[in-house]
Amino acid sequence: MTSPVERLKETLAALEAELDAELAERRKAWHYRVERGRVIFDREVLSRHRAARIRLAAFLAGARPMVILTAPVIYALIFPFVLLDLCVSLYQAICFPVYRIAKVRRADHIAFDHQHLAYLNGLQKLNCLYCSYCNGLISYVREIAGRTELYWCPIKHARRLAGPHDHYPDFVDYGDADAYHAKSKPLRDRLGGR
Repeated sequence: MTSPVERLKETLAALEAELDAELAERRKAWHYRVERGRVIFDREVLSRHRAARIRLAAFLAGARPMVILTAPVIYALIFPFVLLDLCVSLYQAICFPVYRIAKVRRADHIAFDHQHLAYLNGLQKLNCLYCSYCNGLISYVREIAGRTELYWCPIKHARRLAGPHDHYPDFVDYGDADAYHAKSKPLRDRLGGR
């Protein structure tokens, strides 16, 4: 008999497949395709995008002064993000083979494709590059941390969490000692196949 959690996971997988199909339809509607990692727009669309671009001077002139003054604070975070990236990547490279956990692919989490949008000026593209890296890195780190937690401590918390990682639904219930002892090894074994 299928558990409620298994049924919900199946429903989630079906919804993700539906979302992928919808995104494919939108690619057609916006007239672009991806070839060898490169986004290619139809010429007519590309021409409209270039015409919609706001020149850098006009973009800066329209910005509030406090937005410009706080930009260095935002960009200064690149240093801890890069350090986090290096540390977590090193951790994964050293520890995951020992634990027999499949490594997380960076490319599945960090994507740089906004530079292909001709309606963005250079500064907007730089901002998108920064945000793509930081948010992708957080996703990458979260997956590494999620696999680590699944290996060491696959126990749900007593209270509901906002937006838990993808492995969390497989964790054993809080307070269920029998399930913890029975399911920990099978959950660990599954990590090598991801």
